[in-house]
Amino acid sequence: MKGVILAAGKGTRLRPLTDDKPKGLVEVAGRPILDYCFEQLSDLGADGFVVVVGYCKEQIVDRYGDEFDGVPITYAHQAEQRGLADAILTVEAHVDGDFMLMLGDNIFRANLTDVVRRHQEDRADAAFLVEKVPDEEAGRYGVCVTNEYGEITDIVEKPADPPSNLVTTGFYTFTPAIFDACRLVQPSDRGEYELSDAVDLLIESGRTIDALRLDGWRIDIGYPDDREEAERRLTDEQSLNAEMSNRL
Repeated sequence: MKGVILAAGKGTRLRPLTDDKPKGLVEVAGRPILDYCFEQLSDLGADGFVVVVGYCKEQIVDRYGDEFDGVPITYAHQAEQRGLADAILTVEAHVDGDFMLMLGDNIFRANLTDVVRRHQEDRADAAFLVEKVPDEEAGRYGVCVTNEYGEITDIVEKPADPPSNLVTTGFYTFTPAIFDACRLVQPSDRGEYELSDAVDLLIESGRTIDALRLDGWRIDIGYPDDREEAERRLTDEQSLNAEMSNRL
């Protein structure tokens, strides 16, 4: 299974940290965000990475080259940031089967393995890691509606009036069916080709999208405060690991 990382955005909300570098190279606890993405996907068994680059793409390519810890890296270029569905289409030529997708501005300490296992065991067309957030925060994300079987029946991107407080977290698995759906997507009111619209097309065609609740934590590093919170958690984790190691 390939691990796809979307890392083409400008990260305007993280300025001034992203004035001269892409968001994926912003450091958290002394390491770029992309390091954590690569490690997490590698731990999940990724046999290759496909990284979608755009803004300051040369910096990412120069930093990582053609592999990370022995796992090969391929780069796909999104010339204009026109939404996640558009970004996904750039990797189609580099993916030959089911794949994992991670947004390159998220750090997870969560049950990602459960998502991959559910996808493989149920042969769903997609599986999403989702979490409940405070009602007032739901409009920042893709908002999901699920049925009694834990399947997503509707998804809306950054709605003004969220139908629930269950949101996508930035980790997904897909079959290649997502590429056909992305090709059919039309620009949204925001002028972007939304992944949520592609997922809705899959649902309308009778495909199954499983939702698994987050167990653990994740931080979407959209603002400087998010970076500080992620750094605090990772530093605490490192301190705890060091303390446990000293006790052994």
